[in-house]
Amino acid sequence: PLPPQYGLVFDAGSTHTSLYIYQWPADKENGTGIVSQVEACSVSGPGISSYADDPAGAGASLKPCLDKAMKIVPAEQQRDTPTYLGATAGMRLLRYRHGQVGASCPSRRSCATPEPGWHRGTRPGPQGCCPGGPWGWAQLQPNPCCVLGQFSFAERWEHPQDTEVLGALDLGGASTQITFQPGVPVQDRNTSVFFRLYGTNYSLYSHSYLCYGQTQALKKLLAALHQASSSAQISHPCYPRGYQENLTVAELYDSPCVRAPSSASPGLVLTVTGTGEPGACGTAIQRLFNFSCGAQWPCGFNGVYQPPVRGQFFAFSGFYYSLHFLNLTEGQSLSLVNATIREICNSSWKQVQELFPTASRTQLRDACTASSYILTLLLQGYKFNYTTWPNIHFVQQVANIDVGWTLGYMLNLTNMIPSEPPAAVTELPRCIWTAATVLLAIMLIFSFCLLTATCCQRNSSGYEQL
Repeated sequence: PLPPQYGLVFDAGSTHTSLYIYQWPADKENGTGIVSQVEACSVSGPGISSYADDPAGAGASLKPCLDKAMKIVPAEQQRDTPTYLGATAGMRLLRYRHGQVGASCPSRRSCATPEPGWHRGTRPGPQGCCPGGPWGWAQLQPNPCCVLGQFSFAERWEHPQDTEVLGALDLGGASTQITFQPGVPVQDRNTSVFFRLYGTNYSLYSHSYLCYGQTQALKKLLAALHQASSSAQISHPCYPRGYQENLTVAELYDSPCVRAPSSASPGLVLTVTGTGEPGACGTAIQRLFNFSCGAQWPCGFNGVYQPPVRGQFFAFSGFYYSLHFLNLTEGQSLSLVNATIREICNSSWKQVQELFPTASRTQLRDACTASSYILTLLLQGYKFNYTTWPNIHFVQQVANIDVGWTLGYMLNLTNMIPSEPPAAVTELPRCIWTAATVLLAIMLIFSFCLLTATCCQRNSSGYEQL
C-alpha cells in the first residue's frame, strides 16, 4: 500500500506559535483528504510578530519543533511534505503599524472570496490577509467517512437533526471570528464564504473583527480608562480590589489597536489600581463596541452585517481558556455563568489568590476582565441570548484533536493536492503471506492423507471379495 502523506501547519498567533503535524491516506475521499492529527508542538517564546527587529530569531525559535517533525515524517517524504506558516492577526497588526494594511485588508474583507471557476475550497484574500474563522469551521463538520477522530455528533447533541448545522467561534489575542451556515442568503458579499469539503458545497457567513481579540480588547479597555482619568492614576473596575501595578505610557500604547493621546509622554509611569466593581466593569467593556446597526440590519457590532445565529456552535481558543479557568465550560446555564463572573469580579485581590493559589498573577488579574468581555461579545456582539446560549459548546479538543483553524486549513489544502494513483500491484504483508502459505500447506497435506486413506480402503474391500 502507498504510504500516507504528511503536512505541517504553523499556527503563528499573536502571542505564541504552535506546529501541527497531519497525515492522510494517499487516496482521498471526493477530493478531500481524510486528515488526522499526528502531533502538536508548542514553540517556546512569544509570537513571531514580536520578532519584527530580529527575523532570524523568529526562524530559530521554530527549529526545535521542526526537528521534532523530522523525526515523525519519513526521510524519503520530507522534501515533498507541504509546510505552511499561518500568520494570524498579530502579523496583520504589525503591517498595520507600518501603514501597509489599510488598503490591502479592509475591516470587512472576508477570509475566502468565491470566484468563478474556483472549485477547490477557499482562496485567501489579497496580500495573504486571511483570518482563520472558516477553517476552524471546516474542522468541525461531519463527513461521509466519519473521520476527524470518529466524531459522534448524534450522541453529543440533544437534537440529532441539528448536528450538521454547526458554527465556529474563535477568539485569539488580536482578533475574533464567527462562522456559521445562516440558512438564508448572505446579503453582504464581503461576509459570504464558499467551501467545498468531501464533495459537498457549503455557503457560509464569516467575519473576523481585528483588534477585538482578547489581548487587544483588554489593552483597549485600559487605554480608555486612562484617557477618561486624565491623570497618571487609573482606577480599573475589572481588576480585583487591592490589586496595583505600574506601567509606562509607551507600554500601554504599544499596539496599533490603541491610539495614544497627543499629549501623552511615553516615559510617564501610570499606576493602575483595581476597584472590583462588576457593574462599572460591564459598562466600561460595552463602550468598546458600537452596537447600533444603522443601514446594515441585522448586524453583529460595529455596523457589520450578521444574520441571526443558527445551530450548534463550538467556541474554542480564548473562549475556552478564559471560561475554563472559572470552571464554566461544562454546559452551565447562562444564569450560573453570570453569577460566577459577577462573584469573581466582586472579589478582592487576596480572595482571588486564595481561590486560585496555583494561577499566575496575570491570570488572576484578568479573570474578571476576560470573562466579562467574552460574555459581552457573545451576548451583545454576536447576539446570543438565553434561548441560544445552550447551543454554545466550549471545547479545547474533540476526540483527541485540537480544535482550531489549522486542521481545517490542511483539509482545504488537500483539495488542491492531487491524489496519488493507486498501486498496480497490491502485495500482502509478510505475516499474512506466511500464514496463508502455512494454511495452504496444511490443506495440501490433509488432502493427500484423505486421498491415500480412500485408496487403501478401496483396495482392502477388493481383497475381501476375492
